[in-house]
Amino acid sequence: MIHVRTKIDRPSPEVVAALGQFSAATIHEAQGRKGALSHRLKPVDPAMSFCGPAFTVQAQAGDNIMVQVGISYARPGDVVIVAAGEFAQAGGFGDVLATACQSKGLAAFVTDSGVRDSADLKALGFPVFSGSICMEGTVKETLGPINRPLAVGGQIVRPGDILRGDADGIVVVDPAEAEDVVRRCREREDHEAGVRAEHRRGERTLIEVHGLVEKLKAKGLVVEE
Repeated sequence: MIHVRTKIDRPSPEVVAALGQFSAATIHEAQGRKGALSHRLKPVDPAMSFCGPAFTVQAQAGDNIMVQVGISYARPGDVVIVAAGEFAQAGGFGDVLATACQSKGLAAFVTDSGVRDSADLKALGFPVFSGSICMEGTVKETLGPINRPLAVGGQIVRPGDILRGDADGIVVVDPAEAEDVVRRCREREDHEAGVRAEHRRGERTLIEVHGLVEKLKAKGLVVEE
C-alpha cells in the first residue's frame, strides 16, 4: 500500500489569489451555498485567514504521526488538512509544528481534531483552524493515507481542491469551477455594494430593498399599524 502520494494537481497561483480576495461566506453563497465545512472548524485567532490547495492527511484519532509526515511532504502554499475522527480530546498540533509549517511556507493547517499552545499559535500568526483546543498530547503509532480524497467537516475534500478559510469558517472549491466562482463572487460583491448604498440613502425600507414585499404578502404576513 502506498501511504504518501507526493504528486497532486494543484490549481494555478493566480486562481488561488483571485479566490483569496473574497470571504469564505461570499464564496459559499456564490457557488450555490455548497462546500462549507463544519461550523466547528474555526481559527485559533479570528484574524487568521488563508487560501490554498488541499494537501490531505488521514490520521488516527489521538495520533499525530501522519500529521508530521504530511507536513514533511507538503509544499509551499499548501493547506495541510487532517481528518482525525473529529476527536476533540487531543492536541495533536502546537507551536512547534506550526513553526515547521510556517518555515516551509505552507498556507495553513486545518484539523477536525484539537490543537494546543493556542496563545503561542496566536502570537506566531500562522493560520491554524481546528475543531477544538485541548492540552492533551497524542501518540505516534498508526499510519494512514496522504493525498487521497478525505471526508472532513461534512465534506469530501480532494487533494488540490481550493480551501478558503477566515473567521467565519472554511469553504472548499472545485478547481474546475474556480474561475466561474470568482466571476460570481465579483457579481455578488457588486450587488451587495449597491444594496448597502441603498440602505445608506434610506429612501426605501429594508424589505423593499431586499425584494421581500411580495413574498411576505404571499405568505400572509399581517402588520398591525
